[in-house]
Formats: sequence, C-alpha cells, structure tokens
Amino acid sequence: MSSTHYHHCGYCGKAMPTLSGLKRHIARRPECQKCWEAMVAQADCVSVFDEPAENDHEQLNIPVGVQPDGPDYQPGSPPEAMEDWEPPSCTRSHSLTSEESESSKRPRVTVEDAEDDDDDIRPGRFFENFDGAAKTTNGEHTYSPFEDDEEWDLAAWMMKNLGQTHIDEFLKLPITRNHTTPSFHNARSFLQKVDAMPHGPSWGCKKVVVTGDLEDENGEMMTEEVECIGDLIGNPLFKHDMAYAPVRAYKDKAGLHRLIDDMWTVDWWWETQGQLLEGATIAPVILASDKMTLSQFRGDKTAWPVYLSIGNISKEKRREVSSRATILIGYLPAAQLNCFSSETRSLAGYRLFHHCMWLLLEPLIDAGKNGVEMVCTDSNVRRVYPILAAYVADFPEQCLMACCKENRCPKCLVEANGRGDPLTSLLRDPTLIKNGQHPQAFDAGGLRAVHQPFWADLPYSDIFAAFTPDLLHQIHKGVFKDHLVKWCTEIVGSEEIDSHFKAMPDYAGLRHFRNGISTIKQWTGTEHKEMQKVFVGLLAGAVQDHVLTVARALLDFSYFAQLKVHTEASLTELDTALATFHSHKQVFVELGVCSHFNIPKIHQLTHYVHSIRRYGSPDGFNTELPERLHIDFAKDVYQSSNKRDYEEQMVLWLQRQEAIYLRISFLQWLRDRHINTSTDSPPTSDSDDSDPERVEDKPQMHQRHTGSLPNQQSPRSTGAPTDEDIHSLAKSPAYPRQTIDHLEMAHGAVDFIPALTTFLSKHLPRNKVLPGCQDQFDLFKQVIITAPAISQVGETAVTVPASSHNKNRPAHFDMVLVSETRNDCQNGSLNGLRMAQIRAIFKLPPQFGRYTQARPLAYVEWFTPFRGLDPIVGMYQVSRSTRHHHRNAAVVHVDEIVRPCHLIPKMGREIDHHWTSHNVYELANEFFLNDFIDLDLFFSCSGIT
Repeated sequence: MSSTHYHHCGYCGKAMPTLSGLKRHIARRPECQKCWEAMVAQADCVSVFDEPAENDHEQLNIPVGVQPDGPDYQPGSPPEAMEDWEPPSCTRSHSLTSEESESSKRPRVTVEDAEDDDDDIRPGRFFENFDGAAKTTNGEHTYSPFEDDEEWDLAAWMMKNLGQTHIDEFLKLPITRNHTTPSFHNARSFLQKVDAMPHGPSWGCKKVVVTGDLEDENGEMMTEEVECIGDLIGNPLFKHDMAYAPVRAYKDKAGLHRLIDDMWTVDWWWETQGQLLEGATIAPVILASDKMTLSQFRGDKTAWPVYLSIGNISKEKRREVSSRATILIGYLPAAQLNCFSSETRSLAGYRLFHHCMWLLLEPLIDAGKNGVEMVCTDSNVRRVYPILAAYVADFPEQCLMACCKENRCPKCLVEANGRGDPLTSLLRDPTLIKNGQHPQAFDAGGLRAVHQPFWADLPYSDIFAAFTPDLLHQIHKGVFKDHLVKWCTEIVGSEEIDSHFKAMPDYAGLRHFRNGISTIKQWTGTEHKEMQKVFVGLLAGAVQDHVLTVARALLDFSYFAQLKVHTEASLTELDTALATFHSHKQVFVELGVCSHFNIPKIHQLTHYVHSIRRYGSPDGFNTELPERLHIDFAKDVYQSSNKRDYEEQMVLWLQRQEAIYLRISFLQWLRDRHINTSTDSPPTSDSDDSDPERVEDKPQMHQRHTGSLPNQQSPRSTGAPTDEDIHSLAKSPAYPRQTIDHLEMAHGAVDFIPALTTFLSKHLPRNKVLPGCQDQFDLFKQVIITAPAISQVGETAVTVPASSHNKNRPAHFDMVLVSETRNDCQNGSLNGLRMAQIRAIFKLPPQFGRYTQARPLAYVEWFTPFRGLDPIVGMYQVSRSTRHHHRNAAVVHVDEIVRPCHLIPKMGREIDHHWTSHNVYELANEFFLNDFIDLDLFFSCSGIT
C-alpha cells in the first residue's frame, strides 16, 4: 500500500503534492511570502567553497522540502525547526560561533557560484547590498490586494454583476461565509480593496457659478486629457492597431488609385504633419459628446458625457466598445439655466458650454504646442502632439460647438435660405472669428457672440472643418426616414406602403415589418437601415419615375457613404448620386408633399466628399458609437447610484470599474506574453529588428483585422467562388434518411429524380446505379459560405438556409447566385452567375459511390439569365425559368453557390392582396435582384473597383 508524498508549507502547514506547487503557494499567499522574505533577510550566507561539515545534512532544516511524518505534526502550525531554517538560496551552512553570529548581523552578503579550478582556487565574490534600494511595493503579487486568482475572479464577477446591497447579501450567505471564506466580509471592506487597486486618471470636479437674474451653481466632472491620451497611445492591447505617422495608400504600385480609410491615410494628418517639427508624432484627438436623459419613464435627470479617442488607433478597434479605445473624459453640466430670462437663456447656454469645455480641454493647449513625451505601444518614447482633429456630434451640438445659429451651416457660409441648393460655399475660417469682440461680424456669419470659444486657443485646429459626417442622424434618420419615407408615404398612401412591406419576401437577417411601418412609434438606427434594404424595390411601379429616381439616388448615396474604404471612383459616385437627387427633387414640390428643400441635413450631404478626403471614411466617426457608450458610461452608472447627488457616485463607480478592467487587461497581457515567450524562437543578433535605428514610424497596416490590405486587390470576388471560399455544413445532417416523397412534398422538389439522373450522367458517366423512389438522402438545413473580406465592405461570412422548419410558418427556400461558368466570371460583376432558388441540400447515399460523399449537392430551380438593369429602378430583372411548362430544375454542387441573394417581386401600384411574405416567390412571375440587401452585393453590382 503506497502513500502519497506531500510537501508542506513551513509557515501555514498547507500540503501540496508537488514542490513547484508549494513554491507557487508561497509566492501567492501574502502571509507566507512575508515570512519567507523575513527568513531571507535574517539568513547568513557563506561561500560555497568552504568545506562541508561532517554532519551537514543534519543542519539543513529546509521545511519547504520536508514531509513531516511524525504523529505530533499539526497542519497549520510551523515546525519548531523553522527558527533555524536556512533560505533555499544557500546550498550549505555551518554552525556559527557566537562571534560569527554577532558578525552576521552586520550588512548581508550574497554568494555567486564559480567553477572549480584545481590549480587556481579563487575566493567567492561577495557583494554588499545597499539597504533601501529597489524594493518592491509592499511585496504585492499579481492578484493583490486579493489573496489569489480564485478570489480575484470572484471580485471581478461581483463588481460586474452586483450592486452594493447585493454584495452584502451575497457575502452574508452561509455558503459564502463557511465555504468560500474570502478576505472581505462585507461590501465596505470589499470596495476598500477595489479602491486600493491602480486605476486610470483620477476624476476631479470644478464648480461653475452662473449669474443671471438669480444665481445657480453647477458641477463639471473631468479627468486629465493628456494623461488619457497617454494611456491610449501606450496601451499594449492596441499594439497591432496603432499608427504614428501619416501615409498615402494606393491600390497600385504606380500610385494612380488612392485608398482612403483610416485617419493616417487622409489629407489632414499629412498637412498638419508638415507644420510641426521633424520627428514630431501627432495624436489626432477625436471628441464626441451627446446630451442624454438618465431617468426612465419619469424624472428629469440628464447627463452630458464627453468621450475621447485618438486617430492613431484603427477605426475597427475604435468601434469595438469592449476594447475601450474610446474613453469618457468628463460630464458637462446639463443645467436648465432658469436663472435667465427666455430671451437670454439660449446665449447663456452657449457661453456656459464653451466655458466648461475650455476647462476640460485646457491641458491640450500647451501639449499641442510643445508636445509631451509618451511611451507608445511599441515601447518607444516619442514626443506626442495631441491636436483636436475631429468632433463627432449631431447637428444641434455641431451648431453649439461652432457658436452657430441652428438656421445656418456650422461648416460653411451658405445663406440661411440657400441650404437646399447644390451650391459650393466657402468654408468658415476659424482664424477670422476666434474671439467674439465684434458681435456684428458674428451676426453676419450666423454666429453667436461667444467671447471665448473653447477651441480658440487649441493649436492647429479648425473646429468648422472638424465636424465629420454623421451617418445615423444625417442619412439614416434624417434624409431617409424623416424626409424620403415621409414624402413617399404621402404619395403612395400609408395603407399601400404597409401592404408592400407585409408582402416583402423573407431573407436571413432581414427584418420583416409584418404589420407595416405606419404603426411603429419608436424607431432605431437599425430599423432605418432595414427599411433601406427594400425601399427602392417596393416603390417600383407604385410611384412616378422621377420619384423613383430620387429614391434610388439617395439610397445610392447612403450605401456609398457606408463603404469602409473609399477610392476616387466611390467619391465620384457620391457626387453623381447627390447631383441626380438635386436634378429630380422638384417632383416632390410638384406633387405637393414638400414645399422646399432648405433642410440642414440635406445640405450636410454636400460636405461628405470633402470630409472623407480630409478625415477618412465616415464609418470611423459614426454617432452610433457614442450612443452605445451611453449605456456603459451613463445609464448603467446612474442606475448603480441612489439617484441623489449621483454625479459623485457615478464617477466613483466608473473608477472602480476601470480598476477591475485594468487588472483584467494586465492579466490577459501576462498570459499572452507567456504564450508568445513559450512559442516564439529567441531573436538572433542578425535580425533586422534588433537595430533600433531601423524602426520606422509607419502604420502596421498588414496587421489590421480587415481581411485584406488597403493597398492590394482583394481576392474576394462576388463573380465566382474562389479557392479560398469555404462552404461549411453541419457535422451531422439535420434530417437523415429522408425519402423521395418527403423531398417532393415538404421541399417542392417535384423533379428531383430526373434532375439527379441528369447530374449523375454528367459527372458519373460510368455509374450504373440510377436513383429511384427507394433511395433515402441526408438533408441539411443550411450552408455557411466564408470568403475573404472585401476591404471596402468587410463582410466575410453569409448563411444560405435551405428551408425554414418552423412548425408555425410555411417552409422558406432562399435565393442564391450559382456559378455556371467559373472561368468566365469577372471581378465586380455578375457575369457567369445565374439566379436559382435552393430547395434542398443533401448528400448522396453510399450506393452512388464515393465521388460525392465529401462534396454535398443542392437541388435548385433556375431563373432566367439577367436581362440587364432597369433604367429607372437600377436593378437587374429576372423571372422563373420553365421547361416543358415545368420549372427548370437541376442538381449542382454546393461549392458552386456563390452567395445568397434577395428578390423583390414587381408589385405595381396596387399589390395583389393574396401575396404574403411566405408565398410571394411562388405566386409572382417578375422580380428585381435587390442589390441593397447588403454592402457586399451593392458594391459588386456598382461596377466600381
């Protein structure tokens, strides 16, 4: 009978099966670690060259390697020999005389091993330590101030999911007290540990006294902006998404076709870099703000958060909320200013806002002029110049930033009544109006007399040009929902529009407005974009041609603006779409649904091309991100407070959450570093990276997560499946061993046997087995097609459902594009593709051989080849293909399917009321290929490269 050998801790007596586990225990448990350090401090080390004592083994009292076997051993109490224990770094020790013992209390020495030399035995090298130098901070371990990794995981979970009351309740549970036994016993002691953890820049509050007819006092919470920028540019998690110098990206080596996406590829950074000293590093500051309501259903509690990011970080990373590449830097006072009369309250609000913003951004003035040395993600120190580059806000806040009246444009000098015309007005010049000492000049330019705008002293900044395109409020909600949909609904009628939406065929991921749109009261940006996917197709035949032309032009503008990478061709398409709108917009006035086009959001479209060239693609500055950040940095924070004096409670809660996040990020960095260290080979002296002078400040665009390089032709093509396309099926069929009768009845595959016979005769001419009613087939629900991402679009995977097996709904069979002639397909077009409806995805049974066992098949029904673009709708037209008065069906390989697609039936002015979203594919004869269903298909059908 064998006994397990355990190693016991000499300090607490805890048993460990391995010596390495015991060492980790001492390193992680603060009490044991302190005892060990105390032993080391009191230990006397001698030279290893001394002769060993005769009974040396009796004096090696090292409890970390001892297994106490005596019956008197009590776990949890240190052994008696602990007082004489020698630290592990000393390999041998002697019994010391009293004289030696007295001398051992003098400054300590350490021992260094040396090779034995029979001829020349040199004495050991001794070093005298300098007491008080290079000490660690309280001996903290990785999970300090918590005991170990398990307690840290518990703490992180509690901070994320529980409030203070629930923390107390949880810690008072008997199972928590008796079995978990954490080092904290209530919410107070727990939060004290959290507050002791390192956190980001500290919060401060500045009081602003407003004097009107009465006096009012408002508080502004803020952090240190320069320190926040240093945290962002030095965050190691952004190492592969960081750029430090501007570049110009091209599709070709000759530099003829320019690419515009991230901020380091645009004109602003290039021009501003030329104004600074050589070697300077710019941190383009991106600000965003949005006043919002905190109360739910009742109350008037509001907050005005201000967010900050930098253009050095790729826009893909900035859009990730979980990455925290966009951070909160302050709350502005959202005062109602009741101490002012109604005539002066508006101007007082402007001045209060600019004064508070000046207090918030004052550190950027000196930092932007002289620069600040910062440690960057690549561990290099650079002199960084944080410069305000872009401001993300909706139209009312843009006017507030620019000190502009809301009946004027915050970017240009267009007249108040000229915003509906396609005019090219002069842009505002900040150098002429940076201080408001001439109110008459302000009135002439449509500005408010704000004597000291917050941007007046910010170096190299142009606040008027800094306003970036706002896809959410200007296009999706503004031009499309508030104007185009409203006008077209008045022309067609709300009941008829609802009928068209109800009969729209289903598509994977497409929202079906089963009750129409007239009954929806609360709209979101997602619903606006879902409507855009089908709006042009359902208007075909229901409105006049000029109305349809305007709708198509505005939707073209919307989709081209959403591209993630822009070229000169896409910018030309934006100008063309906007010109088409202005050429045909008068039809809405003639029909009496619109009286004028002097609308701010329509005028803002004229600035899109200039803003894209200057700051990059609009998807990097969309206001959808600040709207989403409100949940984490305002709404959830407010709900965690007691709703009284909530500002101070909110920032304290945020500071604690940030401390937890920083520790999680640090632990993840440690794990990644350990993995990289264990897998990577050590660098050699011949490596080019070892020369620090050869490191260039260029953006590592080859490490971005956008699929393909911005300056290379993407291998992805909608024209045909490439070798990199992956068609994935489930490991097991959803419906195994289905009969021919089931295929004909449930899937409508009425010509399954003839189609399969034709397929086998073509691909297996030597096969002697013919399909019959006795055969059974394994059926699959869907196939997932994964393809390399198009850099302009960024989408990589699509799902093709074969059918919908919801018992409460009829079966649904998707439309797909199938490659008939792989060699004739061309990039960016539909050449060589044909429309089909997929009825079943299956595999052949074993009796037909092994040829198709690893290559699944699909039964499809063909449509006619594309007949060309409709001149008004701008979509390809198709209809059902028939043969001998039956639908033309065939069996094809699944890997010949390029992607799913969506067809919109030609509904006409009045829709057939027998049509529903479930049967319209069966009842209608003529269809449009809906190129607005996603950006991938839209980009491919546009013909641009």
